[in-house]
Amino acid sequence: MAATNQTNLQSLQREFIEDLKTKSRSSATILAYNKDIEQLITALIGDEKTSAPEVAPKDIEKFRDSLSEKGYTAKSISRKLNAIKAFFRWIVVKKILENDPAAPVAHPRYDNPPPRILSRLEYRALRDAARGDKRIASIIELMLQTGVRIGEVANLRVEDIKEDSLFIKAYASQPQREVPLNPPAKTALNEYLTERGEGKNDHVFITKNARPLLVRNIRSSIDRYFREAGIENAKVNDLRSTFIAQQLKSGVDVVTISKIAGHKRLSTTERYLEFVEKKGVNRGTKLEEL
Repeated sequence: MAATNQTNLQSLQREFIEDLKTKSRSSATILAYNKDIEQLITALIGDEKTSAPEVAPKDIEKFRDSLSEKGYTAKSISRKLNAIKAFFRWIVVKKILENDPAAPVAHPRYDNPPPRILSRLEYRALRDAARGDKRIASIIELMLQTGVRIGEVANLRVEDIKEDSLFIKAYASQPQREVPLNPPAKTALNEYLTERGEGKNDHVFITKNARPLLVRNIRSSIDRYFREAGIENAKVNDLRSTFIAQQLKSGVDVVTISKIAGHKRLSTTERYLEFVEKKGVNRGTKLEEL
């Protein structure tokens, strides 16, 4: 079947990506979706299928199985399928297809590893390693004391810093929320802002050239300090996991932590209860300083 402009997979991919941009999806999500869908389309073109109506569930299953043969992990394959399923759902909504060929395609099964929770000794060692770098030190402190995501740190604007809280704007499918700022987080942030100066950029965290500090820059910097501190098998998101786990351990109720962390489902927060031994009595909403 010859592909028309309306049904051509590559044309639909470009239109889908533009649609994601209008919905304020994160740049990292858009980039990943674009690459994953492009990988599928390349495989389909290799099978001489260039039009959406030509795609059947068996074609997507063949692509999924080929990824496994190439050594992709089950988690990576599942992530790629999420992008592909979103793409074809969008095509159905656009009424280009009546039936969704990706809907019946099963995700590979895999076990989520338990969250990596830093010990007090580890996160103190990380602080010490980054002490001379006020910018990264303040990011580490923010993630440890508030549980904000790395993308939220990168997107933070000066106007989002309130007296005793951070305002996290709505983005992608995440609603807006306010996150409490405790004294250690405020101190670290104020020390960085004093060094940073004013009027350079509305982003809080910037480079020496006054450009926004990107997620990959934050990640590589904190990874370097993990290595300097001798902390093994740790990654940036473990700072957020440590905040969640330590608050639950100290007795803060799970609903409060779920709201602060911005979890869509309470079950996401409850999962951490499996990995912490609750020592404190129920303290309601009173957060612990790490």
